[in-house]
Amino acid sequence: MIKTFLILLILQNFLYSGQIVVVISDNFKTSKATLSCYEDSKKVIDSIEVNLGRNGLGWGLGEVILTQKNTQPTKREGDGKAPAGIFKLTSSFGYEKKQDFDLNYQYLDENLICVDDSTSKNYNKIIKMPKIKPKSFEIMRRDDHQYELGIVVEHNKKQKKMAGSCIFLHVEKFKGAPTAGCTSMSLENLQIITKWIDESKNPILIQIPKSSLGEVKKLYPNLPL
Repeated sequence: MIKTFLILLILQNFLYSGQIVVVISDNFKTSKATLSCYEDSKKVIDSIEVNLGRNGLGWGLGEVILTQKNTQPTKREGDGKAPAGIFKLTSSFGYEKKQDFDLNYQYLDENLICVDDSTSKNYNKIIKMPKIKPKSFEIMRRDDHQYELGIVVEHNKKQKKMAGSCIFLHVEKFKGAPTAGCTSMSLENLQIITKWIDESKNPILIQIPKSSLGEVKKLYPNLPL
C-alpha cells in the first residue's frame, strides 16, 4: 500500500509541469511533426513544423509509460527513429561560451562527445573524450552546426543497452531535413524555445503520434490539445 502510494506520488509530481513542449506527428512513419509550447496550460509560442527521425517515431523510455500496441515500433539504437513518449528537458548546450538561459547550459568545446556505444559505462552521456575512446560516439562540436544550440531530452536515463542515446532538440541540417533520431528545427525557432524554458518549472517534452492524443489528454486534461 505504501509502495503504491509512493509510485502515485512520484508520477503525480512528474506529470505536473509548468512548461510543456508538445510534438505531434500524423503517424509513426512520418519524419514531419508540429511543435507547440504551453505554459500553465496556455499556448505561448506559435506552432512550428519540425523534423523527426528519418524513419519516424518509435516508443522510447521516458518518465511516463504510455500504451504501446503490438504493431507499434520501439526505439532502438541506430534505427533512425525519434523517441515517442513523455520526457524531461534537462539542460541545454551550444557553441557560445555563455548564454543567458534559465535552463542549465553547457558550452561545447572540441573535447566533448556523446557516447552511443551501448557497451560503455558512459552510454548515452555527454563526456570529455577519455584516453580510451568508446567504440562509437559523436563529436558534439559539429562542423555542420546542428549542435550550435540544443536541448537535452532525458530519454533512456537508465542506459538500457541498445535502447537509444544522445537525443536532443537541435538545429536542422537544412530546411526540412530529417534527423538520425532527434527533433530538429531552425536555429531561430530553437532560440525562442530555449530562452522561454525555465528549469524551475519542470519542463517536459510530450512527443507522440496523433493516435496517442486521447491518452495524453487524460493525463493532462487542462492542456488545450
